[in-house]
Amino acid sequence: MKIALVEPYYGGSHQAWADGYANASTHDVRLVTHANRFWKWRMHGAFLTLAEELRSVVGGGWRPDVVFASSMMDVSAFAGAVRGFLPTTPVVTYFHESQFTYPLSPADRVDLTYQMKNWASAAVSDLVVFNSEFHRTVFFEETVRFLNAFPEDKHTGFVDGVRDRSVVAPVGVDVVALVAARAVRSEPPLIVWNQRWEHDKGPEELMRIVEQLIGQRIEFTMAMCGEVFVSVPPTFAEVTGMLGSRLIHEGYADRESYEAILGQADVVLSTADQEFFGIAVVEAVAAGAHPVLPDRLVYPERVADLGFDPDSVLFTTTQQAAELIAGHLGTDPVDERRAATLQYDWTTVAPRYDELLASVVVS
Repeated sequence: MKIALVEPYYGGSHQAWADGYANASTHDVRLVTHANRFWKWRMHGAFLTLAEELRSVVGGGWRPDVVFASSMMDVSAFAGAVRGFLPTTPVVTYFHESQFTYPLSPADRVDLTYQMKNWASAAVSDLVVFNSEFHRTVFFEETVRFLNAFPEDKHTGFVDGVRDRSVVAPVGVDVVALVAARAVRSEPPLIVWNQRWEHDKGPEELMRIVEQLIGQRIEFTMAMCGEVFVSVPPTFAEVTGMLGSRLIHEGYADRESYEAILGQADVVLSTADQEFFGIAVVEAVAAGAHPVLPDRLVYPERVADLGFDPDSVLFTTTQQAAELIAGHLGTDPVDERRAATLQYDWTTVAPRYDELLASVVVS
């Protein structure tokens, strides 16, 4: 089977997803991509330029049996743009994230364009794949609410049909090496916060937790590993200032350095206000860190799948978070929890993708 994997935002976790599947699949996967820049323009315009790139590939003699598209574009428009040279080829859309619940930054204003693109992408797809059950549930709940705001011909009658042809399949994560490596604890104990330095990753909540840890005179160091962009919420500078010499790493870390940091971590902390899967948490748990996570978003689902007692992981207040962190600093990693992350390794996930994509191909 030939699979055209179309990724409009080829970088970071999206690139890891595309490369991971292409490398692990038993089928012939060809990537058609744009760089990870200007995400709003990708949502508006990538459908046409990526369709032309795929046209060139087909013109060269390679014809896909199925198109596997990331949701970071208008897949409905893309399907129309490829109709002339791939008139019967099924299109499957993978939703890494969606715009229905994305928290607005202070610089943003409400714009319904992107929600409509997400809905239209799902509506035209032969199969819709979500990275978590949380994501699938929220997507359809918010879609109904969104569509009901329109005056007539509201599309709401189509929602059940789209839901019926949707499934959940996790993101593949490279965790085998992390699980196999021996965790080496640092002294003082290390907390890892491994998220993008953006407003939707909860900088204010992070700051309050750090304040409590320092105020309680808890001995710790911290690594804040994640991409840092041109515009960074000023709260992050306050956090790094408070940490001072406790901060052993800030910003992006290459893979080798990142894995070394994870291997030393006692606790992985998240304060995210948007998370649909939780790759960074899965990686840290695979390396031996105990998760301390907000009781919201996808985290209760991920905690259950990994076999943790939710009371030892999930917090609803910053005081709770600080208490959970303090209680797990200096503790030994649980090998059973580390091994549970192997369910997300590409060796397990890629065959699932292969099966799903084959199911829509008419022989």
